[in-house]
Amino acid sequence: PDDHVYMEKTSDLNEYVLNESGRIFYGTEDQIAERSWNYGQFDPGVLEASLYILDRRGMPHSARGDPVMVARVVSAMVNSLDDNGVLVGNWTGDYTQGTNPSAWAGSVDILRAYHGTGAPVRYGQCWVFAGVMTTVLRCLGLPTRTVTNYNSAHDTDVSLTTDIYFDENMRPLERLNTDSVWNFHVWNDCWMKRPDLPAGYDGWQVVDATPQETSSG
Repeated sequence: PDDHVYMEKTSDLNEYVLNESGRIFYGTEDQIAERSWNYGQFDPGVLEASLYILDRRGMPHSARGDPVMVARVVSAMVNSLDDNGVLVGNWTGDYTQGTNPSAWAGSVDILRAYHGTGAPVRYGQCWVFAGVMTTVLRCLGLPTRTVTNYNSAHDTDVSLTTDIYFDENMRPLERLNTDSVWNFHVWNDCWMKRPDLPAGYDGWQVVDATPQETSSG
Protein backbone atom coordinates (compact mmCIF):
# COMPACT_ATOMS: atom_id res chain seq x y z
CA PRO A 1 0.00 0.00 0.00
CA ASP A 2 2.93 2.40 0.43
CA ASP A 3 4.05 1.92 -3.17
CA HIS A 4 3.38 4.88 -5.49
CA VAL A 5 1.72 2.63 -8.09
CA TYR A 6 -0.37 0.57 -5.66
CA MET A 7 -3.94 -0.07 -6.86
CA GLU A 8 -6.38 -0.92 -4.08
CA LYS A 9 -9.01 -2.68 -6.22
CA THR A 10 -8.15 -6.16 -7.49
CA SER A 11 -10.28 -5.46 -10.58
CA ASP A 12 -8.08 -2.44 -11.42
CA LEU A 13 -4.91 -4.48 -10.89
CA ASN A 14 -6.25 -7.22 -13.16
CA GLU A 15 -7.12 -4.76 -15.92
CA TYR A 16 -4.25 -2.26 -15.88
CA VAL A 17 -1.25 -4.43 -14.88
CA LEU A 18 -2.07 -8.11 -15.43
CA ASN A 19 -4.26 -8.03 -18.56
CA GLU A 20 -2.16 -9.22 -21.50
CA SER A 21 -4.49 -8.18 -24.32
CA GLY A 22 -6.80 -5.32 -25.16
CA ARG A 23 -8.42 -3.18 -27.83
CA ILE A 24 -7.05 0.01 -29.33
CA PHE A 25 -9.56 2.38 -30.95
CA TYR A 26 -8.86 4.36 -34.14
CA GLY A 27 -10.72 5.84 -37.14
CA THR A 28 -12.80 9.03 -36.95
CA GLU A 29 -15.42 10.31 -34.53
CA ASP A 30 -18.11 9.30 -37.07
CA GLN A 31 -16.60 5.89 -37.81
CA ILE A 32 -14.95 4.48 -34.71
CA ALA A 33 -12.99 1.29 -35.35
CA GLU A 34 -11.01 -0.97 -33.06
CA ARG A 35 -8.14 -3.44 -33.29
CA SER A 36 -7.08 -6.17 -30.90
CA TRP A 37 -3.58 -5.78 -29.44
CA ASN A 38 -1.47 -8.42 -27.73
CA TYR A 39 0.47 -6.61 -24.99
CA GLY A 40 2.21 -9.83 -23.95
CA GLN A 41 4.00 -8.22 -21.01
CA PHE A 42 4.73 -11.63 -19.47
CA ASP A 43 5.95 -13.30 -22.68
CA PRO A 44 9.56 -14.56 -22.74
CA GLY A 45 12.03 -11.82 -23.61
CA VAL A 46 9.75 -8.87 -22.84
CA LEU A 47 11.15 -8.16 -19.36
CA GLU A 48 14.68 -8.35 -20.72
CA ALA A 49 13.74 -5.94 -23.52
CA SER A 50 12.07 -3.55 -21.06
CA LEU A 51 15.14 -3.45 -18.82
CA TYR A 52 17.33 -3.06 -21.92
CA ILE A 53 15.33 0.07 -22.80
CA LEU A 54 16.17 1.61 -19.40
CA ASP A 55 19.81 0.55 -19.73
CA ARG A 56 20.05 1.93 -23.26
CA ARG A 57 18.94 5.33 -21.99
CA GLY A 58 21.51 5.11 -19.18
CA MET A 59 18.86 5.38 -16.47
CA PRO A 60 20.52 5.03 -13.03
CA HIS A 61 19.28 2.07 -11.01
CA SER A 62 18.67 4.43 -8.09
CA ALA A 63 16.03 6.29 -10.17
CA ARG A 64 14.08 3.22 -11.23
CA GLY A 65 11.87 3.25 -8.13
CA ASP A 66 10.33 6.56 -9.26
CA PRO A 67 7.37 5.87 -11.60
CA VAL A 68 7.44 9.48 -12.88
CA MET A 69 11.00 9.04 -14.15
CA VAL A 70 10.36 5.53 -15.46
CA ALA A 71 7.31 6.70 -17.43
CA ARG A 72 9.23 9.63 -18.92
CA VAL A 73 12.23 7.53 -19.89
CA VAL A 74 10.07 4.85 -21.49
CA SER A 75 7.96 7.43 -23.37
CA ALA A 76 11.18 8.90 -24.79
CA MET A 77 12.68 5.50 -25.68
CA VAL A 78 9.65 3.89 -27.34
CA ASN A 79 10.27 6.18 -30.33
CA SER A 80 13.64 6.30 -32.08
CA LEU A 81 13.91 10.10 -32.31
CA ASP A 82 17.06 11.46 -30.60
CA ASP A 83 18.01 8.24 -28.80
CA ASN A 84 17.80 5.22 -31.16
CA GLY A 85 14.73 3.98 -29.32
CA VAL A 86 12.39 1.13 -30.13
CA LEU A 87 10.30 2.31 -33.12
CA VAL A 88 10.79 4.54 -36.15
CA GLY A 89 7.74 6.70 -36.88
CA ASN A 90 6.54 6.82 -40.49
CA TRP A 91 3.49 8.66 -41.84
CA THR A 92 4.56 8.80 -45.51
CA GLY A 93 2.64 5.77 -46.77
CA ASP A 94 5.89 4.20 -48.03
CA TYR A 95 6.80 1.28 -45.79
CA THR A 96 9.00 -0.68 -48.21
CA GLN A 97 11.99 -0.47 -45.86
CA GLY A 98 10.09 -2.08 -42.98
CA THR A 99 6.67 -3.19 -41.72
CA ASN A 100 3.47 -1.27 -42.37
CA PRO A 101 2.32 0.07 -38.96
CA SER A 102 -1.13 -1.42 -39.60
CA ALA A 103 0.37 -4.91 -39.86
CA TRP A 104 1.43 -5.09 -36.20
CA ALA A 105 -0.96 -6.94 -33.88
CA GLY A 106 1.07 -6.76 -30.69
CA SER A 107 4.20 -5.55 -28.94
CA VAL A 108 6.17 -8.76 -28.38
CA ASP A 109 7.77 -9.13 -31.81
CA ILE A 110 8.72 -5.44 -31.83
CA LEU A 111 10.42 -5.58 -28.41
CA ARG A 112 12.21 -8.86 -29.14
CA ALA A 113 13.52 -7.48 -32.44
CA TYR A 114 14.76 -4.29 -30.78
CA HIS A 115 16.45 -6.17 -27.94
CA GLY A 116 17.97 -8.68 -30.34
CA THR A 117 19.49 -6.17 -32.77
CA GLY A 118 19.69 -2.89 -30.83
CA ALA A 119 18.38 -1.19 -33.97
CA PRO A 120 15.10 0.75 -34.09
CA VAL A 121 12.26 -1.27 -35.59
CA ARG A 122 10.52 0.07 -38.69
CA TYR A 123 7.71 1.33 -38.57
CA GLY A 124 5.23 2.69 -36.03
CA GLN A 125 2.43 5.20 -35.75
CA CYS A 126 0.62 6.45 -32.66
CA TRP A 127 -1.30 3.27 -31.79
CA VAL A 128 1.85 1.15 -32.16
CA PHE A 129 3.85 3.49 -29.89
CA ALA A 130 1.00 3.41 -27.36
CA GLY A 131 0.67 -0.37 -27.50
CA VAL A 132 4.38 -0.90 -26.89
CA MET A 133 4.31 1.70 -24.10
CA THR A 134 1.49 -0.21 -22.38
CA THR A 135 3.47 -3.43 -22.63
CA VAL A 136 6.70 -2.04 -21.18
CA LEU A 137 5.09 -0.14 -18.31
CA ARG A 138 2.80 -3.03 -17.34
CA CYS A 139 5.81 -5.33 -17.48
CA LEU A 140 7.62 -3.02 -15.05
CA GLY A 141 4.57 -2.93 -12.75
CA LEU A 142 3.08 0.47 -13.64
CA PRO A 143 -0.71 0.43 -14.18
CA THR A 144 -1.15 1.62 -17.77
CA ARG A 145 -3.91 1.94 -20.39
CA THR A 146 -4.18 3.14 -23.98
CA VAL A 147 -6.35 6.19 -24.66
CA THR A 148 -7.77 7.30 -28.03
CA ASN A 149 -8.78 10.89 -28.71
CA TYR A 150 -10.73 11.95 -31.83
CA ASN A 151 -10.25 15.30 -33.62
CA SER A 152 -6.96 15.51 -31.78
CA ALA A 153 -5.43 18.99 -31.94
CA HIS A 154 -1.63 19.17 -32.17
CA ASP A 155 -0.27 22.51 -30.95
CA THR A 156 3.37 23.07 -31.94
CA ASP A 157 4.07 26.57 -30.58
CA VAL A 158 2.78 26.37 -26.98
CA SER A 159 -0.13 28.75 -27.70
CA LEU A 160 -2.73 26.20 -26.50
CA THR A 161 -4.67 26.92 -29.72
CA THR A 162 -4.40 25.61 -33.30
CA ASP A 163 -3.44 28.58 -35.46
CA ILE A 164 -3.28 29.36 -39.19
CA TYR A 165 -1.26 32.41 -40.26
CA PHE A 166 -1.82 34.48 -43.43
CA ASP A 167 0.08 37.36 -45.02
CA GLU A 168 -1.51 40.70 -45.99
CA ASN A 169 -2.74 39.11 -49.25
CA MET A 170 -4.42 36.25 -47.36
CA ARG A 171 -1.88 33.70 -48.56
CA PRO A 172 -1.05 31.04 -45.96
CA LEU A 173 2.38 31.41 -44.33
CA GLU A 174 3.35 27.74 -44.60
CA ARG A 175 6.55 28.05 -42.54
CA LEU A 176 4.42 29.11 -39.55
CA ASN A 177 1.48 26.76 -40.14
CA THR A 178 2.71 23.68 -38.31
CA ASP A 179 -0.34 23.12 -36.07
CA SER A 180 -2.74 20.39 -37.15
CA VAL A 181 -5.82 18.40 -36.12
CA TRP A 182 -5.52 14.63 -36.51
CA ASN A 183 -8.52 12.32 -37.11
CA PHE A 184 -7.44 10.46 -34.00
CA HIS A 185 -4.45 10.10 -31.72
CA VAL A 186 -3.53 7.36 -29.24
CA TRP A 187 -1.46 7.87 -26.09
CA ASN A 188 -1.26 6.35 -22.60
CA ASP A 189 -2.42 6.95 -19.06
CA CYS A 190 -0.30 5.69 -16.14
CA TRP A 191 -1.66 5.46 -12.60
CA MET A 192 0.63 6.73 -9.85
CA LYS A 193 0.79 8.92 -6.78
CA ARG A 194 2.52 12.28 -7.27
CA PRO A 195 4.26 13.28 -4.03
CA ASP A 196 6.35 15.72 -6.12
CA LEU A 197 3.23 17.82 -6.88
CA PRO A 198 0.68 19.64 -4.68
CA ALA A 199 -2.20 17.59 -3.29
CA GLY A 200 -4.83 16.47 -5.79
CA TYR A 201 -2.61 15.27 -8.65
CA ASP A 202 -2.51 11.55 -7.77
CA GLY A 203 -4.10 9.17 -10.26
CA TRP A 204 -3.99 8.83 -14.03
CA GLN A 205 -1.12 10.71 -15.68
CA VAL A 206 -0.84 11.36 -19.43
CA VAL A 207 2.27 10.08 -21.23
CA ASP A 208 2.73 10.14 -25.00
CA ALA A 209 5.37 8.07 -26.78
CA THR A 210 4.59 9.40 -30.28
CA PRO A 211 7.47 11.72 -31.28
CA GLN A 212 6.17 15.31 -31.31
CA GLU A 213 7.70 18.33 -29.58
CA THR A 214 10.52 18.34 -27.04
CA SER A 215 9.18 18.24 -23.47
CA SER A 216 11.31 20.00 -20.82
CA GLY A 217 14.40 19.23 -22.88
